[in-house]
Amino acid sequence: MDVRISRDLLDRILADAAHGQGEERCGLLLGEADHIRDVRFAANVALDPTRHFELDPAILLATHKSARAGGARILGHYHSHPSGTVVPSAIDAQCAAPDGSLWLIVAGAQAALWRATGTGEVYERFQADTMIIYDDVTLA
Repeated sequence: MDVRISRDLLDRILADAAHGQGEERCGLLLGEADHIRDVRFAANVALDPTRHFELDPAILLATHKSARAGGARILGHYHSHPSGTVVPSAIDAQCAAPDGSLWLIVAGAQAALWRATGTGEVYERFQADTMIIYDDVTLA
């Protein structure tokens, strides 16, 4: 499935990831099924944030509550691999539920979009999705 995201939003995510100083950064992706419209940045509360990420539960719960009240839908999340690649890691696969959620992984200036499935090409857990990056003034 093709998923759209604006260049501005992707640049905001890449900028946040760049502040990680060796630790994984993370946040929630919000929007509709085929369109990431916003991100809610969250603290990484993992015991070892250099190898793993865990979203701040307060942000996660508040965002779910907002979505239930008519706010933006949670499509998945983003996280960074500060010294890795944009391919899901074995730890990512262990943590991913095969629920169809989006996993946007960034490393340096690169980003790739994955969907958590039960039959994916990476660790039998992730299937690559096509990310269509648009200029904010051309496609909204």
